Amino acid sequence: QVQPVESGGGVVQVGGSLRLSCTVAGSIFPLNAISWHRQAPGAQRELVADISRDSMIINHAVPVRGRFIISRDNAKNTAYLQMNSLKPEDTAVYYCNVGGSYRGTSYQEGPYWGQGTRVTVSS
Repeated sequence: QVQPVESGGGVVQVGGSLRLSCTVAGSIFPLNAISWHRQAPGAQRELVADISRDSMIINHAVPVRGRFIISRDNAKNTAYLQMNSLKPEDTAVYYCNVGGSYRGTSYQEGPYWGQGTRVTVSS
């Protein structure tokens, strides 16, 4: 059973920073692309950032570009989402998706999802 586990969420003031982590037990992690998604209350889940297994392909969604940075450490089976200059509209539950792939440079979701970690940005 592949189960990603997210951590690092919390409550932060506008302009603050958080770093989310996604850890996956087992050997699957280094072999696949991963991504971070988020779902705000009343909204659909959206892709925030993705990264290929060798970190050669990295994409950030327009709303977070220049503020968020995705990275990974295959030796630790962990991916990260560094979130800076947080805004109230970043408030959401953030999910890690593992086992993804690419069609060109377009991320294709994998079958494994974590339970999510909540981020609240207060003004």
